[in-house]
Amino acid sequence: MEVKKLVQDLQVVQSICLNKRHFILELLAPEKFPLILPGQFSQALVKDSPSTFLRRPFSIHSVDYGKNTLRLLIQIKGEGTLHLSRLKEGDSLNLIYPLGNSFSLPNTKDVLLVGGGCGVAPLLFMAQFLNQNNIHPAILLGFRTKEEVSEIDEYSKFGKVMITTEDGTEGEKGRVIDHSIFARQRLDFRKIYCCGPDAMMKAVAKIARMHKTDCEVSLENTMACGFGVCLCCVTPTNKGNERVCVEGPVFNINRLTWT
Repeated sequence: MEVKKLVQDLQVVQSICLNKRHFILELLAPEKFPLILPGQFSQALVKDSPSTFLRRPFSIHSVDYGKNTLRLLIQIKGEGTLHLSRLKEGDSLNLIYPLGNSFSLPNTKDVLLVGGGCGVAPLLFMAQFLNQNNIHPAILLGFRTKEEVSEIDEYSKFGKVMITTEDGTEGEKGRVIDHSIFARQRLDFRKIYCCGPDAMMKAVAKIARMHKTDCEVSLENTMACGFGVCLCCVTPTNKGNERVCVEGPVFNINRLTWT
């Protein structure tokens, strides 16, 4: 189904600082949202930032259709995202959205969401979507340290949350793939949705294959246009190179040759 795409100036409702590296922008749309699905993303225009020439892609973190607001979870990486972190209530942000494809609805209730770093961004919306379909997933989130652990109360509304930190300051010590749920002989999940660094997703995909568990990943390739024109985000698949911004960002691991 073709989803309507919009180019709009959205008003900043609030900017929420989560920690030194991450923040959330809550944005109010000028008109009723089109259908937005979990896994889709937006392209943001960073104004008044001389070194930021291209739009920046951000997963849609959550949607409130009643308030006509959406949230973006953003990691400060450079001048563009630093500029966005300084937006205040009443400012505007131009977005193209919703872009890309989405996670699929599973045919099982034994579901695991796995996110690492800023890769947790699309998973809150997915957890909300699953709950609306009477599915309560397990949610495994990985962070570098306790200071970066955030929004656990929000995720906990939709399922059981498990945490890893690389330094062991909260939850289990290590990366998400080091969590004890993956050390068992039998994996208790029939569907996995995953987003995060490539190395993490490849490791999760390897575990999923080992246990014959269906798995979808959301890729974070560098994107410029968001419409499939510039071809800078292509990824190899068993059908040849495909554009992450159009054929993705969500791929079943069976389509990807890197797994």
